[in-house]
Amino acid sequence: MAPARVRLLTRVGCTLCVDAERIVERVCTGRGVGYELVDVDTDEALRAEYTDHVPVLIVDGKVRSYWFVDEAALASWM
Repeated sequence: MAPARVRLLTRVGCTLCVDAERIVERVCTGRGVGYELVDVDTDEALRAEYTDHVPVLIVDGKVRSYWFVDEAALASWM
């Protein structure tokens, strides 16, 4: 798999995060694009910046969405 171009900020116990993780995994794996999942609660700076805004989708260093991941939009950014 290629280096991570997609970063998804998540939190344990977040149902929106679980849905977003499935979409990111499906799209990125299907296109051979690297991705990483990051729990915001493991990093004080991330937790302070994003608080209740998870999941947060970051593609190529740019925040693309909060709370939901649109599968078609994610695919178009690849």
